[in-house]
Amino acid sequence: MNILGLSFDYHDSAAALLCDGTIVAAGQEERFSRRKHDATFPDRALAFCLERAGLRARDLDAVVFYENTLEKLDRVVESFCETGDGYPEYLDYVAESWVAGRKFDPLNHIADRHGIPRDRIHAVSHHVSHASSAFFCSPFAEAAVITMDGVGEYETTTVSVGRGNHIEKLCATRLPDSLGLFYSAFTAFLGFEVNEGEYKVMGMAGFGKPIHADALRAIIDLTPDGLFRLDQSWFSFRCPRDLPYTPRMVERFGPPRQHESEFRCATGGRPPADAVEESCGRYADIAASLQLVTEEAILHIVASAMKRTGLDTVCIAGGVGLNSLANARVQRELGCRLFVQPAAGDAGSALGAALHHHCVTLGLPRPPPLVVPYLGAEHSDDAIKAECDRHNLRTRHIPDREALIRATVDLLEAGAVVGWMQGRGEWGPRALGNRSILANPTRADMQTIVNVKIKFREPFRPFAPSVVAERAAEFFEFAEPHSPSSPEHFMLAVGRVRPGQRARVPAVAHVDGTARVHLVRRDTAPLFYDLITAFGERTGVPVLLNTSFNLKGEAMVDRPWDALETFAWSEMDALVMGHHLLIREEFA
Repeated sequence: MNILGLSFDYHDSAAALLCDGTIVAAGQEERFSRRKHDATFPDRALAFCLERAGLRARDLDAVVFYENTLEKLDRVVESFCETGDGYPEYLDYVAESWVAGRKFDPLNHIADRHGIPRDRIHAVSHHVSHASSAFFCSPFAEAAVITMDGVGEYETTTVSVGRGNHIEKLCATRLPDSLGLFYSAFTAFLGFEVNEGEYKVMGMAGFGKPIHADALRAIIDLTPDGLFRLDQSWFSFRCPRDLPYTPRMVERFGPPRQHESEFRCATGGRPPADAVEESCGRYADIAASLQLVTEEAILHIVASAMKRTGLDTVCIAGGVGLNSLANARVQRELGCRLFVQPAAGDAGSALGAALHHHCVTLGLPRPPPLVVPYLGAEHSDDAIKAECDRHNLRTRHIPDREALIRATVDLLEAGAVVGWMQGRGEWGPRALGNRSILANPTRADMQTIVNVKIKFREPFRPFAPSVVAERAAEFFEFAEPHSPSSPEHFMLAVGRVRPGQRARVPAVAHVDGTARVHLVRRDTAPLFYDLITAFGERTGVPVLLNTSFNLKGEAMVDRPWDALETFAWSEMDALVMGHHLLIREEFA
């Protein structure tokens, strides 16, 4: 039974393929098109999935789209009828974009585009796809299942109980009450792009103090039923013209930050009160307040879901599930076992749609838990060499695995910034050691070097520590025990750097003393594990600074060509692709 799941038309298009209950492949279109958050039809991702399985489109038994388009259109029209007086062109704008993109009929669009019989094409609702992506990938036989995002068709948050092959929805919040849009509205106010800059807000929050928390608590009412309501006088969610917030936000918090304006902050571990210039501190304080109040709302929702279901196992999906600070508090303060879908946003819904058809519609056995997130494309040494030869690049070929590790450790120990491309690409937005930029975490200057010279991004952005799982507790504080599916294995939870260890890993400690920890196990990432282990044997610190292999504003690399291009446009010192090593002359 071959089942393909698809998400597209809004943001983060993706394809995922199940063959006889095994997740064979999953990929986000942006990795292939190089357009970040690509929303177009995922032709390349679909082709990759089929090629990986050795299938053609006609071999698919079912194709499942991740939401109910007509219900979404119904919500758009209803919202316009209720609130569109101030923006009469809104419905014309929506209709034009839907006609141009064939959004009215995605199922026939799929059939026409790839010659798949229409009776094999199905759809499930947006939050059902999210819930299925979390529960059916989790290690839990039963769990409270929570989805939180901007909006699907009408729903913005759902609470369900999953048991075996079934997910039963218990309650939901609908637009305009949306925790995802609440966070995104302040993301826009703080000068970042919505659906892209939310994680930047989390980084900025570490430099601020939550002095506006009470003002934000007055906006979001945490209701006794375990959900919430928003004071809509602050927001414009139904028919937004330009901005998702109203003048009331400016009246209360002052002028918004100019888009992508400079955020000047000090480095070197000074306390937050002294870490940013006064002109930027106001925004950091708003970010810190937003993050705190959002965490409180998530804790309220999850705690209520646990009480309602009587379960201490929790699954989370939806874009809000990528809030790694909140995930850590859920584990730590609620004492639950937590699974967060590695691709928690809409891309992950492609996998959820396929899983729902397999598990619920067909009643087939659930797949094994998702512990290996490497579901993307891989490239052979021959393909890597051919690409390097095509550009007349002389590389050092190191066929011996241990020699390759030693050569890479030599570079890292000496202070080189190394692009690292190995095996299959990661599923989800986090670089988990196969498409990573790596550096020495023991050097205090390395965070600035990588941010400014390599990534060309904001100086307040932290980096993740990838650490061998057995020694992680030596350096970081986080909830235990861990399973191979726990959020830390997917870089989806933040821990505190132990007070006595911060001086040993200054490049991965954020200004507030936290770090988004990535636990690495030999059974799931053997080469990356052995690289970190070898670095630890050399330096005494089995940790590497890890960030995604891309430049600011670009998608993570997928092909050898992508890696070479990123290497060329940055000041990266070395590139390791498969068993090929490329070193800049000035560093060699």
